[in-house]
Amino acid sequence: MNRVLFLAAMVVTAGSMLGCDKKQPSAEKELLLFSGAGLRPPVAELAETFGRENGIKVVTDYAGAEVLLSKIKLINQGDLYMPGDREFVRQAAQEGLILYQKSVCYFVPAILVQKDNPKKIGGLHDLIKPGIKLGLGHPRNLPIGRIAKKIFEKEKIFWTDVERNLKFQATTVNVLGMQIQAKALDAVIVWDAIARYYSEYGDVVPIAPEKNVISTVDVGVLKSTKNRELAEKFVAFLLSPRGREIFEKHNYRTETAEL
Repeated sequence: MNRVLFLAAMVVTAGSMLGCDKKQPSAEKELLLFSGAGLRPPVAELAETFGRENGIKVVTDYAGAEVLLSKIKLINQGDLYMPGDREFVRQAAQEGLILYQKSVCYFVPAILVQKDNPKKIGGLHDLIKPGIKLGLGHPRNLPIGRIAKKIFEKEKIFWTDVERNLKFQATTVNVLGMQIQAKALDAVIVWDAIARYYSEYGDVVPIAPEKNVISTVDVGVLKSTKNRELAEKFVAFLLSPRGREIFEKHNYRTETAEL
């Protein structure tokens, strides 16, 4: 008799546990965000905050823009794509991968040099002087690489002259900062927000506004999303005062007037 009562109690308990699972479908929901590696500081906080407040998990995949785009096309999964330059989102849209896109912040290129600037680099033309070890992003794979090449073209600096000093090409912008930290290079071109994270190891040499090329960062909702409503809610969060505050907290600009 005691055994029968024990088995009955176990059935009731199991049934209640199953019932609890059915009442919490939101706990199983998640968003997959493909994010440029240069956006990691604010995106990590944005993803954690949004996930906690909405009872979901925001999974982030950080890499270079081209690497992420290739992955999206290969696996045909994911909810959001946010590289370091809107041109990569536009490219994804042309290939039929994007439902819609919104601008969320802006990247300003800057020159990061060794602490105390021992090579006396004051601007773009100093980067092609003999003996300078220069690092750039890869122009095909990385937004900062593509933009840096445009900056040299705008300043009428021949790429062949740049290549003479080009000792390293990165596939993520953070690696360029690490090269300065390791004292492996004399100068790199990175986003100014990234440069600030390496202020202990290097100094920032601003690029004059009339010589610079600003990058607009867009987020795109992917056609492969299985949670469109939730993905759109995340985009709205990025554009909200709270989201903008988080971007600005990490020195990422949300207004073109600041540039």
